[in-house]
Amino acid sequence: MSKVDCAERLHTARDTAKNATGYRRISTLFDVGSFNEIDSLSRSGEDYTEVVAGYGTIEGVPAYAFAQNSDVAGGAMSSAQAAKIKKLYNLALKTGLPVVGIYDSIGGRLKEGGNMLAAYGDILLTANNLSGVVPQISLVLGPCIGTSAMIAASADIVVMSDKGELTIDTNGEHGSADEAAELGVCHLVAGGEQDAISSVRKLITLLPSNNLSGAPVLDMQGSADTADLTDDSDIHSILSAVCDDDSFLELSEKYGKAAVTGLSEIDGSTTGVVALTGVLNADACAKAARFVRFCDAFSLPVVTFVNAEKFTSLREASKLSSCYSEATTGKVTVITGSAYGPVYVAAAGRGANADYTMAWPNAVVSPLAPETAAVFLWNDHLAGSADPVEDRKRLIEEYKTTEASPFGAAAHGFVEDIILPEETRIRVIAALQMISGKRVSGLPKKHSNIQI
Repeated sequence: MSKVDCAERLHTARDTAKNATGYRRISTLFDVGSFNEIDSLSRSGEDYTEVVAGYGTIEGVPAYAFAQNSDVAGGAMSSAQAAKIKKLYNLALKTGLPVVGIYDSIGGRLKEGGNMLAAYGDILLTANNLSGVVPQISLVLGPCIGTSAMIAASADIVVMSDKGELTIDTNGEHGSADEAAELGVCHLVAGGEQDAISSVRKLITLLPSNNLSGAPVLDMQGSADTADLTDDSDIHSILSAVCDDDSFLELSEKYGKAAVTGLSEIDGSTTGVVALTGVLNADACAKAARFVRFCDAFSLPVVTFVNAEKFTSLREASKLSSCYSEATTGKVTVITGSAYGPVYVAAAGRGANADYTMAWPNAVVSPLAPETAAVFLWNDHLAGSADPVEDRKRLIEEYKTTEASPFGAAAHGFVEDIILPEETRIRVIAALQMISGKRVSGLPKKHSNIQI
């Protein structure tokens, strides 16, 4: 074959690829002109391989990505596709760069039989080995069912468009973006394809490139006026005041709503934020626990706001406690309201291995709910009461302001400081700066055996 024929064949192949859905999506994800494809001429049977893969920059951040190409055999998984994705994962492992996977596939090439199963297994194994080494983001823009859904769901963060489907049910009867979000599998639901891609571009700027590179430092944009904070401020008002302007990106909003989790910039540096509110059910505990482990894997500091009364699930409470205590990343806690018994121990106190714990003056720190503790410990105060109902209410309030006061906890060293609400941002920043150089060496073991 002549050089002219070779060049013509190459140009034809590239032009064909650039017109494909997968190529268009991956080119939109990367900065203009930065995408470089790998294995662009690889074949799966008579067709080109059903995935586009390569590297480039996303908002200036070097990264790898692959996009299943639904224009070729519906994006069906094959041995060739698996080999191409596995090569991308191995490059990410060698170079320490994040990976974005764009999913849109009708399933697997059934004609390959056992080879197809081996292909799925190779990708799942490689993705799991890469977990905790570099950030992985799944972007689901079409069908992602069966084993492909397991691979996508194993990523650190899952983003879906309104056309995305994510389910292990191969009948395709379930798995909409809203359903996946309610189950806690999907972290972000975007309106359309472009919005979903834009969300991934923002996420990449907030994440470190790998587990050794540390939290990204960005241009600080300031924050809302913390003078507006009061004892009655809701959690989103608190987050708006503490985080840099418009930087808080909430994750898993529709799942475990008693826990609010997300990534933010605080004083220009990426920080994980957890807010525990009200009664913490199983979903809220699982949501917070996984987020803390994610932050710890990439050494992102965690700021926790606590205003919660109790757990409803022993197993999930144990999971949350284990994740906090095992995490060696920097941890700052602010008690803005209630922190009773197990909640304090699991998320705010020594059991959580917090580096620095602060409390607002109105906070209630108690080994038991004040309603229980006051009546149990001070029941003799009600002897001979003419109006036991009203006297019980006064007794509970007295217990809150005396025995359950944060000042008592601070006197015993259970809380490092009492701060005013309007001081929260500046004190959180000071604490994060103080622990920014934290280094901890763990015991020689493979991992803890926690409740799953």
